[in-house]
Amino acid sequence: MKVAKRRSAMLEAVHNGITDVETLCERFKISEATVRRDLSSLADEGYIVRTYGGAAAVVGKREPELSLVQRQHERGDIKVHLARAALEHIEDGDTLLLDGGSTTTALAKLLGQRRRLHVFTNNLAALPALAAIRDCKVTFLGGDLRAASMTTYGVTAQAALERLSVNKLFMSADGVVADLGLCEASAEQAYLKEMMIRRALHVVVLADSSKLGNARQQHWTPMLSHWTLITDDQAGDDRLEAFKRRRAVALEVVRT
Repeated sequence: MKVAKRRSAMLEAVHNGITDVETLCERFKISEATVRRDLSSLADEGYIVRTYGGAAAVVGKREPELSLVQRQHERGDIKVHLARAALEHIEDGDTLLLDGGSTTTALAKLLGQRRRLHVFTNNLAALPALAAIRDCKVTFLGGDLRAASMTTYGVTAQAALERLSVNKLFMSADGVVADLGLCEASAEQAYLKEMMIRRALHVVVLADSSKLGNARQQHWTPMLSHWTLITDDQAGDDRLEAFKRRRAVALEVVRT
């Protein structure tokens, strides 16, 4: 295989979640030195970033952020499946933290199937569904309005998080990369998610398969401890393998 063609194929592999040198050697039947040269070349051109032991998909080439309305209509049926799977992790009497996002909003619409919940959220779009649940206590995290996602963020939301803890956190993201974490459009979003993670006993990320390996925003939330990823079965084995190799990730693939 010619060098240019091989590097193009390697870039595609990295975007599909194949990020460590050893696996790339096996896939392309080339030496470790050649893989490292190819990765260095791709990194020099700005297509990937090098990580310890391999590479990660491109960062810094930001794509336009979709509005909440656009996200709600994109793969909406799959998001309902993910929300149903997430509901199975919730028990009566739980204290939850619900992040912003169209999939977490879909989950909010199902929470009436549980009793005596206490839900903390910064998700304005989820409030109508939460308000309709009779025996659900809802605490809204104040802060600055982020109209693109209909969420709150900033110092006020951060201060509220410092004074609470929850059983379970349900999160969304613009992208999820196995060895980097959650990809977000703004530093404020990424930091608020990091604070959420620090306040939760269990962390569940809801991400449809199109977000796996997607790193086309510039800001990152590292995953600090064990977490669960719920995604759909339209992800190829290559994308899923990157998460299967991470001991800290419990991978749950939903049939759609």
